Amino acid sequence: MLDYPALRTVATVVQTGSFERAATLLNVTPSAVSQRVKQIEERLGVVLVVRGTPCTATEKGEWLCRHMENVGMLEAELFGHLPALVDPGEPRQRVTLQIATNADSLGTWFVEAMSTFARNSSYLLNIAVDDQDHTAEWLQRGRVVAAVTSLEKPIRGCRRFALGVLRYHATATPDFVARNFPKGVTAEAIRNAPALTFSQKDRLQSTWVRQTFGRDLDYPTHWLPSPQSFVEATLSGMGWGMNPTQLTREHLASGRLVELVADTPLDVPLFWQINRFAADRLAELTREVISVAGRNLGKHRSKTDSPGL
Repeated sequence: MLDYPALRTVATVVQTGSFERAATLLNVTPSAVSQRVKQIEERLGVVLVVRGTPCTATEKGEWLCRHMENVGMLEAELFGHLPALVDPGEPRQRVTLQIATNADSLGTWFVEAMSTFARNSSYLLNIAVDDQDHTAEWLQRGRVVAAVTSLEKPIRGCRRFALGVLRYHATATPDFVARNFPKGVTAEAIRNAPALTFSQKDRLQSTWVRQTFGRDLDYPTHWLPSPQSFVEATLSGMGWGMNPTQLTREHLASGRLVELVADTPLDVPLFWQINRFAADRLAELTREVISVAGRNLGKHRSKTDSPGL
């Protein structure tokens, strides 16, 4: 039999990041929390929680946390139909949904979808950020229940929905272009003009270079892991970078920014993939994501989406 009080304790430690905060939430002592976690780890023969600041889950711990997330959704559904089962003396247990998205979606349209869902739901949200080419890995490892990803192929055990394309433009200030491309934006000039790169996983700049010049080129770069600061750094003349249309439309219209090469946008298709077990219970979440994406992203032709919401 599964020891659900112990499993819930492990999930709470991971969610709060410490044994002390988990104890407060569960209304027990920190030593009781420590004992529960230790006992279930000894019983299973694996470490579930990496002790630190904050405490984090191991790979096995992540799977346990997602199981408790699913249990919480089932209990919430049950209590909705049978409210007499709810013990008024027990602290209310709210389920925290783990979701992954890319930084540019979070900075342009995704918050609207999450906030609308949260206002009409009892669920709490924990949004993780990674490159769109890597958020699918969070689903595959069981770390999240759903993700915005560039992966079109349905992940095993998940439903997939096409969201649209996030359009990027290679932009810089007119002064930056005049200083770094006096003879035009050529392959040789790109090799010496500093770019802006979000992180080591960011391939947008290199993809645009290959799309525009027909080959890979090396270029110097600054590293700046923030969508908003990315735009601000572009506006300051620090470098050229790939910025979403939503964040640069007004700057391009006013002339504060210009495209390095006119009419060379880069479109990144995005998809919503959600754990099949949770998909029906989180249908409203999926509907909200698709709705907001439809108003903010460009159209994308793809294979038929997974059936049903």
